[in-house]
This record gives sequence, structure tokens and C-alpha cells, in this order.
Amino acid sequence: MPVVAAVVCPHPPLLVPEVASGAAAELDDLRAACFAALDQLADVDRLVVVGSGPTTGTQYDGTAAGTFGPYGASSVRVGSGPVVLPLSLTMGAWLIGRSKVAGVPRTSVTVAADESPAGCLALGKELAGSNDRVGLLVMGDGSARRSEHSPVHLHPRAEIFDSTIASALALADTTTLAALDPDLAAELSAAGRAPWQVLAAVPELTGNLLYHAAPYGVGYFVAVWS
Repeated sequence: MPVVAAVVCPHPPLLVPEVASGAAAELDDLRAACFAALDQLADVDRLVVVGSGPTTGTQYDGTAAGTFGPYGASSVRVGSGPVVLPLSLTMGAWLIGRSKVAGVPRTSVTVAADESPAGCLALGKELAGSNDRVGLLVMGDGSARRSEHSPVHLHPRAEIFDSTIASALALADTTTLAALDPDLAAELSAAGRAPWQVLAAVPELTGNLLYHAAPYGVGYFVAVWS
């Protein structure tokens, strides 16, 4: 199979210490889990970073740039080219640049937040159609409605939804991911739904969930499929 491993990480800007400032230590465990997961991609020939964006299928090479200026850290930038990356891919590039896979050739691709499950799966199959040993880095947050202090007010189904995602990622359960309801995910402000359904096109891997928590009322997951 061309896709030999995949990693799932979230994309909160607070992972960047310059953005988090005095609260940076609060996400130390999440940050460490992301880097530990990325270590598992060290043997691939090529990385593909998948994250939400305005459209589906827009691709960027490794020079494409992003910045954390909108989040108060204009000095933190990834890439050497024009600033074109959405937050999800900017966060992915930031993690890669500080990990053991920094030197692995990579491309990045967006999937629209409202892309249909069928469209997501089609993109996943397209990405898997390679002769290289590909590693996927799939960026996506869970529900932003996990607590009274969430970015969006508490929803009674948010924790159940995120627990379902955590279980699916732990088991590499592509059937459950492929069946996620886009309308429910949107209602729960779960930004990772479309990228996870791209991952659902990659079968026959073994899952390992390294992290699941909602420290700021948003569900964050780190998982490795290999």
C-alpha cells in the first residue's frame, strides 16, 4: 500500500509557544504527543499534509508559507514562499519543521470543511495512488463545544462525538470515520471531520491513540496509524 503510515494531530495556534505566551506549558503534553507521533513517519519517502481549507484539492509544495501573525505571533512563519497556507497546514508545517521528519519531502493539500464524505474519500484514494511510501499528517480538531468555557457554548452531544472519534482513531476504524455526519460535525464545530474522512480511505493500518483531551473545551487528538 502506498500510504504506509498516518499521523493525526490537532491545529490549535496555542501549540506555538509564542502564541500561547505564559500559557505555553499547559499544552506541553499535547505538543510532546504530536512530536512523538511524527517520529513514526521518519521512514517514509514523502509526506502529505492534509488539512481543512477553502476548497478541496488545492496543493502546495514544501516552500509554501504560513504565518501566525493573525494569532499575535507575526515573527513565527513557516515556509520560504508566499504566505498562502491556511491555519491547518501552517500548523502542520510548524510541527514538521521542529520534528525528526523536517527533511522529508512534503506536499500539502486542502479539503473543504463542507466537503461531502464521498468527496473526502475520493481525495484520500487519490493521495494513496502513489508508488512512493507515503506518510500522511492529518490535521483536525474535535468539537469546540466540550465545556461551558469552549469557544462555542456547550453541546450535550459533543463529548459523545469526540469519544467516538477517539475510539475510531485508536482502532484505525475507517468505517466509523467514513460514516461521520457532516451536519452533526458542523453543529458541534468539529473542524477535523473532513480531513478524518480523507484518512478513512486508507485501510489496513493499525491504530494507536496517544492523546485525547479537551483542555480548552475543544477536543484534541493525536494518533498514529502504521
